[in-house]
Amino acid sequence: MKKFALLYLLALVLLFVMFYADTSIISRALNHTQTSLTLMMLQPFLEPGQLHGNDIIISSFYKIIITQACNGMIPILFYFAAIVAYPSRLWIKPLWMGAGYLIFTLVNVLRILIVVYFVEQKGGRDNFYLAHDIFGNALLMVVGLGLFILFIKYSRVRLKEV
Repeated sequence: MKKFALLYLLALVLLFVMFYADTSIISRALNHTQTSLTLMMLQPFLEPGQLHGNDIIISSFYKIIITQACNGMIPILFYFAAIVAYPSRLWIKPLWMGAGYLIFTLVNVLRILIVVYFVEQKGGRDNFYLAHDIFGNALLMVVGLGLFILFIKYSRVRLKEV
């Protein structure tokens, strides 16, 4: 368990430095692309004209800005670090990372839509904290934990075969 915890922290730091922090052309391009993908996936679910650049217009006085922190990369990298640190066959890790990336990207779009809905329909700006910080983050945590539990369950079987 100590080995996993240390490897997890090391992998987390390396992944964040390489792919999230504004440290290289690769991380900037990756985050720009992920933000653009998120916005593109949101477009069909928003009212016409509601999306302006990175802004989702809620009212003439309030907008939600989709920034790098909203593009879903943070929970993806937490999940990737857990996959990297867990002992299993190397070939299975990219499969679970790819599936996790797709699932997290879709769930992140759903999370943003939940925030937009609650802010628009259920109390306005006052509900942003509840929708974003409580419901949205809980959704991402449950999905990440569920994916990692499934990974452990299925990779453990593979390890016994070795």
